[in-house]
Amino acid sequence: MTLSGELIAFMGLALVAIIGGVLLLNLNKVVHMVIALVFTFISIAGIYVLLSAEFIAVVQILIYSGAITIIMLFGIMLTRHNDQDMPKEGWVRKFFLLIGVIGFAAVFYFGIYDLDIPAAQTTLHVNNTEQIGKTIFSKYTIPFELTSVVLLVTLIGAIILAKKDDEKGAENE
Repeated sequence: MTLSGELIAFMGLALVAIIGGVLLLNLNKVVHMVIALVFTFISIAGIYVLLSAEFIAVVQILIYSGAITIIMLFGIMLTRHNDQDMPKEGWVRKFFLLIGVIGFAAVFYFGIYDLDIPAAQTTLHVNNTEQIGKTIFSKYTIPFELTSVVLLVTLIGAIILAKKDDEKGAENE
């Protein structure tokens, strides 16, 4: 493995993604958790740029870092939380979690360290956005439209559930 700028950029972006994920799990305030999630999403978009998948990187930033993060924030803030009943975590549990994460990382690292994937000629870097568009709107038109309908139904269901919770809260007060 040779040290190159691409490797350094990948390692930096991967480190930011991992740190963002760990912070997401360990922070207490919802807004701080969402910011950690945004850092993870943006670093993953950077990894897509390194893979010459610029369209996917832009979609990652627009959809995940923007829309999905805002929807998650609204969903968390619209639901009622009562975390006084939750027991506090001890250091033993955090220690075993750390050991598990380190073990997973070690198994993953040693599993792919000597992996030899033969290079194959591909035209992926040439007009990849055009290729994605042609594929989505020719081969996968129906699944693409069904996905939009499912997302619309989910949004309507979330609004109905939030409205029911709001009506129940108004009756109890």
